Amino acid sequence: MTDLCEAMRSQQVLPVLRLPSADQARAAATAMLEMGLGVVELTATTPGWPDALAAVLGEAPAGSWVGMGTMRSADDARRAVDSGAQFLVTPWPVPGVREVADAAGVVVLEGGFTPAEVAAAVRLGPAKLFPAHVGGPTYLRSLRVVLPDGAFVVPTGGIMLDEVPAWLDAGAAAVGVGGALLAPGATDRLRGVLERTAAQGAETVA
Repeated sequence: MTDLCEAMRSQQVLPVLRLPSADQARAAATAMLEMGLGVVELTATTPGWPDALAAVLGEAPAGSWVGMGTMRSADDARRAVDSGAQFLVTPWPVPGVREVADAAGVVVLEGGFTPAEVAAAVRLGPAKLFPAHVGGPTYLRSLRVVLPDGAFVVPTGGIMLDEVPAWLDAGAAAVGVGGALLAPGATDRLRGVLERTAAQGAETVA
């Protein structure tokens, strides 16, 4: 768990790749990995996602993390784990997914939106705040006040690339970005965001 969380915190942007076909999901994930990102999330809304997952894992550089999101049942989780998923992500609390993941030794980013859901998730590991755009960075900032120190929260859902710094400033450990990564010119904008956030982090350390 610690290695995955450190990789996401260092990367700061978590690509959430919700594509209409397995081939498109594979191509998008490969592009992200070739940019040097070490953590990517495919989603179970993509038809043929087990094939996409297996293909990406077969091409991913050593040390990369490839996970499956939109895990809505224990059956989803079992298929993902059997296909090699290195972490699982749920859109809301799904006890069956956590049971399968725990048995397999796989990390879960459990989704939640209410304070109670997010607090319950961070007691067990990293949490996903979803749908994040509904409350915005101000909502996350309010949650952080009552969550334990060091709570690892990844807001996801409706977030644009230029909004990433505001979410990080509000206390996000990393920020999930989906559709915005697929727009024309997104690759260059993503590089720009990563460079700016890395520079801000270096200034903070200094």
